[in-house]
Amino acid sequence: MVEVQTKHAERIARLKAAGGVDKIPAHVAIIMDGNGRWAGARGLQRKDGHEAGVKAVKRVVQVASELGVKYLTLFTFSQENWKRPKEEVEALMSLLSRSTLQEIDDLVRNNVRLIVTGRFQDIPYIRRKVLQDAIRRTASNDGLTLNLALSYGGRVEILDAVKALCKAALDGKVDIDQLDESKFSEFLYTAGLPDPDLLIRTSGERRLSNFLLWQTSYTELYLTDTLWPDFGEDEFLDGVEDYLGRERRFGKVTS
Repeated sequence: MVEVQTKHAERIARLKAAGGVDKIPAHVAIIMDGNGRWAGARGLQRKDGHEAGVKAVKRVVQVASELGVKYLTLFTFSQENWKRPKEEVEALMSLLSRSTLQEIDDLVRNNVRLIVTGRFQDIPYIRRKVLQDAIRRTASNDGLTLNLALSYGGRVEILDAVKALCKAALDGKVDIDQLDESKFSEFLYTAGLPDPDLLIRTSGERRLSNFLLWQTSYTELYLTDTLWPDFGEDEFLDGVEDYLGRERRFGKVTS
């Protein structure tokens, strides 16, 4: 274990030196995909894949924090996931609350702030309360912000933002003629968070799956065939290293 930690510490130091601390992505978003396929390949149930996926979350939170990432957004449960079999949805909700209870002390100790993005009110009350308690306990932490996208859908987010914006305009709180992208972003679920610099998707899929559609306009994409339960520190650092080798022009040309 010591050798593994040392290896990662040395690699983290090299990445910081190579790119400069200011070049480390401030906000990394991850579409965690492949739990079911990981379980199926091992003759296990889907819930076993989700359980294994929680261990990957813990590994990534730790390495992201050590690297100096400020925000880590994880696509934890989508709006579309409610359409899955009732037993699987309940198993996911149970896993969410159990893993939060198990990890809360570590989050507090490691200065990680927990927040939630999405239609949080859709989460069953008993599960939601566990998360609310964790959010409250970590609210003053100023290290990594761990953002769980729950009951989240990119199109629904934009529609909800439009509805809230229209209401604000009718109430005289917003001047439509002065509306710009920055002002519109204040009505999104992610208000107050910077757009992701890097989006990682696991399991070989090549799509956004309705995730952070507004926010990822100029986000760098890193796609890997690794199934989420097998995703670890080295895979995360591979994505960051690839990111550091890119030139971000945001539509401009270099001189």
